[in-house]
Amino acid sequence: MSTDGPAPVSRDERRRRTEAAILEAARALFAETGFERATIRAVATAAGVDPALVMQYFGSKEKLFTEATRWAHDQVSVLDVPREQVPAAALADLFETFEGAGGRDGAVALMRSCLTHPEANRTLRDDVMCSVASGVADRIGGEDADLRAGLLAACVMGLGLSRYLLRIPAVSEASRADIERLLEPALRALLGPPDRPAG
Repeated sequence: MSTDGPAPVSRDERRRRTEAAILEAARALFAETGFERATIRAVATAAGVDPALVMQYFGSKEKLFTEATRWAHDQVSVLDVPREQVPAAALADLFETFEGAGGRDGAVALMRSCLTHPEANRTLRDDVMCSVASGVADRIGGEDADLRAGLLAACVMGLGLSRYLLRIPAVSEASRADIERLLEPALRALLGPPDRPAG
């Protein structure tokens, strides 16, 4: 005898779906309003759950923010390419984060809150910029490697701020191809030529 209708959803699956809905709502609100103005009640309303459930899952607004704004490190390809491809990969990583499938709201929220929220500041500085810059410095080597890699990270982050938060018209309306055409050579010049072997 066959039964109609979908199979019952397990308790673990219901919990997973609820948690995902809360995180999606939190990312959107944090991106739109920043940490200070977003409230647990507003997140709960957007997710269609009781505010007590948000606290039960995440414990505090701080912990919810941390989970909602985790940078998508699996999208960072700049640490896995040859030296000469670092500038192109750095730009590709930025475009993928903000214009690819997922990740945008969390990244916007982190950037929007980094100057007013200590944990957002630490996460963006240490876990995103410094972590990537350190890996890039190891990859490029040579004189001033740390400074060159740090400046590359600053340039790319500045592009992100200008294009996606401040929405400076010339930058936000430019095509990806035009940005790559003009900025990649500057980033390659910043990294400098590979060190020549001694001898």
